[in-house]
Amino acid sequence: MTALAHRVVLAWGWRRALIAVLAGATGALAMPPFGVFAALVVALVPSVWLLDGLGSRSDARTLASAAWIGWLFGFGYHLAGLWWLGAAFLIEAERFAWAMPLGVVALPAVLALFSALGFALARLLWSRGAWRILALAAGLAAAEWLRGHLFTGFPWNALGMALGQDVRTMQAAALLGLWGLGVLAVAIAAAPATIATGRTPAARLVPSVAAATAFAALFAAGLWRVPAAPVPEIPGVALRVVQPNLPQTIKNDPARAEEVMRAYLRLSDRAASPERAGIRDVTHVVWPESAFPFLLHREPRALAQIAALLPPGTVLVTGAARLDEGWLPGEEGVFYNSIQVLGDDGTILDTYDKVHLVPFGEYLPRAFAWVLETVGLRTFVDVPGGFAAGTERRALSVPGLPEIAPAICYEAVFPGAVTPAGTRPGALLNVTNDAWFGDTPGPRQHFAQARLRAVEEGLPLVRAANTGISAVIDPYGRPIGRLPLGVAGTIDSGLPRALEPTLYVRFGDGAFAILLLTCAAAALLQRARDPRVGTA
Repeated sequence: MTALAHRVVLAWGWRRALIAVLAGATGALAMPPFGVFAALVVALVPSVWLLDGLGSRSDARTLASAAWIGWLFGFGYHLAGLWWLGAAFLIEAERFAWAMPLGVVALPAVLALFSALGFALARLLWSRGAWRILALAAGLAAAEWLRGHLFTGFPWNALGMALGQDVRTMQAAALLGLWGLGVLAVAIAAAPATIATGRTPAARLVPSVAAATAFAALFAAGLWRVPAAPVPEIPGVALRVVQPNLPQTIKNDPARAEEVMRAYLRLSDRAASPERAGIRDVTHVVWPESAFPFLLHREPRALAQIAALLPPGTVLVTGAARLDEGWLPGEEGVFYNSIQVLGDDGTILDTYDKVHLVPFGEYLPRAFAWVLETVGLRTFVDVPGGFAAGTERRALSVPGLPEIAPAICYEAVFPGAVTPAGTRPGALLNVTNDAWFGDTPGPRQHFAQARLRAVEEGLPLVRAANTGISAVIDPYGRPIGRLPLGVAGTIDSGLPRALEPTLYVRFGDGAFAILLLTCAAAALLQRARDPRVGTA
């Protein structure tokens, strides 16, 4: 291992660039659906050695070199982790295939700028000692937090997800959230780098022993936190989550509206088990995002079909695009991506409009819209002008249920932002349509991130996805009902009760901030004591 470390430290030119890209690409295997934590070790250990290879100086040139290594690492990581975005460009290939490089190559190139920043920040805190591992943890975690917040944010495949997939290690999110998991993931995975580079036996072994101990503690704490018994359910609630598995080409075609409605009606009323003879044994039906190739509130026939389907007292919660036509004559209408609650008479009882839209997928950012439209780029959704954002995150009122915190598709990937301010809701609801991405890692990554929100918030999650993965998740992240990707079916389930507010709910990213500052301070302290670190 020492010989390998020396070769990486001394690598230069294209060899150094190749090592960085391959390290990043390997790290993507730690993300869903693979979840191989050892892959993050293989990614970050050579990253430490590459930063070691920049010598002891801390001048601008050295920081630029560190940023370049970080950019190459990030480009490999995001290219390997987000290649599946290309599938969306092939749904209507005649319109979008030409733009595929923008999603598959250009987006990873932009996201890699955050990794570049993280490596540069780490280099500012760098030293020859074992605590330089914490410098990398602090630098990358700070950059990941910025990636999740700047320019509307894109926290997809944050490094903390390496610990956010196993039901035991994910329990730490109830305190630290996704960003705190990221600090731990980097520190634990990078620690073995010192085995080959430490100057004393203690410097070689202590970081790895500490990392192994921390990982074991996370695992043990998760085992202790998760009870063996199921979470008690809310009395009188019988959910039916519908997954129609409709291809995007059918789902978006107004000419096939009847076919789409028949699929929903048939699945909603099927006899799924001896306990559920049909919809008459169901209190709440949930359909996925943008369920219809038409505006539901403007289709009396569809509303009548829903009213005929629902027994007295049964409620439908469904994703549906809607049009706000305005009050003034000639005023241009505004489209929203919404969730609507319908009573047994077909009346719309409540509506939530999606607040956090997908840039370029649901709208074109205003600063670039005219340029993008000039070159022929349009939103994927076939809505004039794209969707407008809702004005506020708000709870959804559903008869027979506690207040629901709704999240449409992409909104579920933002830690700390899935519940409205004020009254604590009783459950999370995520409706989505991942048919755009086919049978790829994308829908599986989306599911894993939504699942982690349940642990952070201490709330059950009900998830309806057009093609999957649909599920009912308890507040510990355990699926109590689940449908795999690419099948049509239903989930019949009760609704688990919410837990008391987690520490993450109470203090937000406070624990993450303390952990981040502690790592940075420890690295800075060792740097100050290292006589060989300088600017020349």
